[in-house]
Amino acid sequence: MSMIGYARVSSVGQSLEVQKQKLTNEGCDIIREEKVSGRKLENRPELKTLLEFIREGDTLVVCKIDRLARSVGDLSHIVQRLTEIGANLKVIDQPVDTSTPIGKCFLQMLGVFAEFENDIRAERQRDGIVRAKERGVYKGRKQSIDRGKVKELYIKGLGATKIAQELGCGRASVYRVIDEMRGRNI
Repeated sequence: MSMIGYARVSSVGQSLEVQKQKLTNEGCDIIREEKVSGRKLENRPELKTLLEFIREGDTLVVCKIDRLARSVGDLSHIVQRLTEIGANLKVIDQPVDTSTPIGKCFLQMLGVFAEFENDIRAERQRDGIVRAKERGVYKGRKQSIDRGKVKELYIKGLGATKIAQELGCGRASVYRVIDEMRGRNI
């Protein structure tokens, strides 16, 4: 039976040292770590490896539940995987230990609150963008394709593949511009 730690921060500039120290102090034999957003489970190769590696009787240890999952769906998926193989989950900074009924209940509640917090953050971000647009401060992301050049090359008779090759962009971007042109009859 192993204690396997998982540490995660959202960006490369953040440090994992505090989490790693807590996991070591908790007795973790192995610690997997990554610096990626926690929004999508499929974009986290270290966690995926850990979930394939963990065995019956092992315990997955994290410092906080939001280091493991940002949505109830992802959290449920992880817990289901652990349950299927007979492994447990322990959260150091929150009273979660899925080897107990109370720990299982509390885990589900924490998942709901983590997702709620994420939704509130996204809503605030959208509101901020709206206000910035009203003030003329926010212009959106820089266009990744020269729309005028696409139109020019298309009118000359080049196909989407050739245009994409010439401009060094994806065909899907070229097709979007062409579809807009056709829709507006330009």
